[in-house]
Amino acid sequence: MEKPIVEIDGDEMARVMWHLVREELIEPYVELKVEYYDLHIKVRDETEDRITLDAVEALKRVGVGVKCATITPNVERVKEYNLKREWRSPNATIRELLDGTIFRAPIIVSNIQPAVRFWKKPIVIARHAVGDIYSGAGVRVEGPGEVHIIFKGVDGRSIDVKVGTLGGAGIIQAYHVAEKSIYSFARSVFRYALMSNLNVWFAAKDTISKVYDARFKEIFQEVYEREFKEEFSGRGLTYEYYLIDDAYSRAIRSEGGFVWAAKNYDGDVLSDLMASAFSGSLAMMTSELLSPDGVYMAEAAHGTVQRHYYRYLRGEKTSTNPTAIILAWSKGLRRRGELDKNEDLILYAKNLEEAVKKTIEVDRVVTQDIAKISEPPINAVVTTEEFIETVKKNLEHMLSHRILV
Repeated sequence: MEKPIVEIDGDEMARVMWHLVREELIEPYVELKVEYYDLHIKVRDETEDRITLDAVEALKRVGVGVKCATITPNVERVKEYNLKREWRSPNATIRELLDGTIFRAPIIVSNIQPAVRFWKKPIVIARHAVGDIYSGAGVRVEGPGEVHIIFKGVDGRSIDVKVGTLGGAGIIQAYHVAEKSIYSFARSVFRYALMSNLNVWFAAKDTISKVYDARFKEIFQEVYEREFKEEFSGRGLTYEYYLIDDAYSRAIRSEGGFVWAAKNYDGDVLSDLMASAFSGSLAMMTSELLSPDGVYMAEAAHGTVQRHYYRYLRGEKTSTNPTAIILAWSKGLRRRGELDKNEDLILYAKNLEEAVKKTIEVDRVVTQDIAKISEPPINAVVTTEEFIETVKKNLEHMLSHRILV
């Protein structure tokens, strides 16, 4: 490697697996260059979360990063780690400051059959992780009255729209998103599709949401026509808009193999649906963040695996699945290789992914989560360390013991 990647460390069992993967599957084969940022919850607490902002600045400067899962503390976590306060989700901070879009894709192996028999290729969910109910406001009212949306412009002008009338107690919710963020979302989706050579769907409900969803639809079409249509056509790729209920029915009948772009709430739901429907485990799903100007970060879709971490601290062996962590490293290194035109690094990353698939599909050596959903036979249900060791043997065979630099 000539240029570095940003390495963002995390918490609990994910952190343990992160270092195992780094030491056993990366460092022996790659002259690794990283800018390291430790987002362990105690480090974030000690630095008043400055470390997260520093990591984002590094990502902007370097362009490629890999991230371990991190704790987003609640009241219980504040007590457990004796924190100053409930710090914000690092993922939310990173997404917001990079204006990035999350892409979640299932890791497909032949001996785990999707719940939908037609699916042969991954369906990548592109989630606009900005706005919607996640930055909205809700209120409960105790009696009758009118519901209004009021916008007060900085220029002094205001808009007052009557939403409806409540005849008694009720609940109200409102949410918003900046158009700039929708443009960034669209550009990230189309850019990712070109990187991955995939068609794009965008799905919303503009027939009902005639302003909010309709504006998403208009912006996607505008960005596609002006900035991406020519390259999509040249590559034989397509963009389609569907009503979201129609998209669900079409997706069930499809063989997969496309990027499905969705608003924040829809994408949140779809990500978990696809993880469960394809492989039954978040440890078998990748997560990639792409900004509209091309900053890229790979991570595992799962969290810190708290329950297994407590067992690990008691000295017990765990059978925690490191597959998504391994692929976070491989995807980050592959992206670095693609940007630098480093064919050796690209080849290594591809071989690492194939070594994982061979371990699960051919050797049928699996962790306990895969054992529960895999087609028989299973040759061995192993610990995390044993799984990584088998991947290492397969990787060395594929690389024919040639050390990449």
